[in-house]
Amino acid sequence: MRYQPLSAATYREHRARFRQAMEKGGLAIFHSNDIMPTSADGSMPFKQASDIFYLSGIDQEETVLLLFPDAVDAKDREILFVRETSELLAIWEGAKFSQKEATELSGIATVLWTTSYEATIKRLVPQCEHLYLNSNEHLRQGNEVETREARKNKETCAQFPLHSVKRSAPIMHRIRSRKTKEEVEQIQRAIAITGKAFERICGFVKPGVKEYEIEAEISHEFIRNGSRGHAYTPIIASGYNACVLHYITNDQVCNDGDVILMDFGCEYGGYASDLTRCVPVNGRFTKRQRDVYNAVLRVKNEATQLLRPGTLLADYHKQVGKIMEGELIGLGLIDKNDVAKQDPEKPLYKKYFMHGTSHFLGLDVHDVGLWNEMIHPDMVFTVEPGIYIREEKLGIRLENNILTTRDNPIDLFADIPVEADAVEEMMNRVGKKVMA
Repeated sequence: MRYQPLSAATYREHRARFRQAMEKGGLAIFHSNDIMPTSADGSMPFKQASDIFYLSGIDQEETVLLLFPDAVDAKDREILFVRETSELLAIWEGAKFSQKEATELSGIATVLWTTSYEATIKRLVPQCEHLYLNSNEHLRQGNEVETREARKNKETCAQFPLHSVKRSAPIMHRIRSRKTKEEVEQIQRAIAITGKAFERICGFVKPGVKEYEIEAEISHEFIRNGSRGHAYTPIIASGYNACVLHYITNDQVCNDGDVILMDFGCEYGGYASDLTRCVPVNGRFTKRQRDVYNAVLRVKNEATQLLRPGTLLADYHKQVGKIMEGELIGLGLIDKNDVAKQDPEKPLYKKYFMHGTSHFLGLDVHDVGLWNEMIHPDMVFTVEPGIYIREEKLGIRLENNILTTRDNPIDLFADIPVEADAVEEMMNRVGKKVMA
């Protein structure tokens, strides 16, 4: 295992949080992801389903978790099923978890082979009142491929059609959004590696480099520090490309005088980081570039202070929009008289800042959470305002990851340079070191 996992005590705490939200007589079932095929005999790298990983720490295909707090036999209250290892499997793919190893990592005493799942579920379902089935209820999900969990849910409902079915997703969204101490530490490990990658590319960027060469430097730093790689497809967007919000082609030349918008983040131990920085290709911002940069920075700093317990995210985004409105007026991009007459449902600032400011962060870069509830302590959010001026071929976005507390928000990226002068200084200092 290339990363340091969370402790079994933390996984036990995660399961306890879920059990506390279950109704009496409930039996919850969680399945792992499939290994997805490409073509011929190829397959994609395995990515574990976030919910079963959160509850068990088991990063392996064909895993199933049962939580049945009211089971008659104490051994049936938590059951983990893992793929059976063998000498042949170890030769071809590498050994899978032994039952002892799975217990040590997850803290679950009863570990069976996945081949025992069908017999076990037939034995236990008659004892329960409700089946808790999990599903992807993320606001942005749009799966065209049926997941293993969706497939198994259909089979379960067909097999036990008279049982009450309840949704696990709302519980998972609530408990996963409140991070435990070890989860925050894992995110900080991802952030530290991301910071190293940013420093590396500050010494690499110069006129004439390709966007994909910058991406390669980032990937190198991630993997050499124990990460499996990017938490999401990176955006390395120079010049006009920075005005394309989800630009991921990363195949253009970085020209003298342009600014590069780089949105990337390391995944470590399943947890994501999410950073955006903008750097001048030649190492120096022009006055206009700096003015726009500083306007975005002021919005980011003010927005960070608004992320406090008791705030509704919808209200937060409206407040940030008002802050951005003032900055755009100051830059001469919108007129205050037009703003006074604007349609409140179509604010003028949206021409230059068309996306949201923050999202939940955790096991997924766009992590789950309940958007219609108040912010609580121990949540982690991004703060990422941007100004995109297509006619000037200039896009500036700045993004840090913020931990909410009962007091002031904590900027988890505080050690990574973000002030314009600090970025220029790092490019100059690291660049000289690389040349030496």
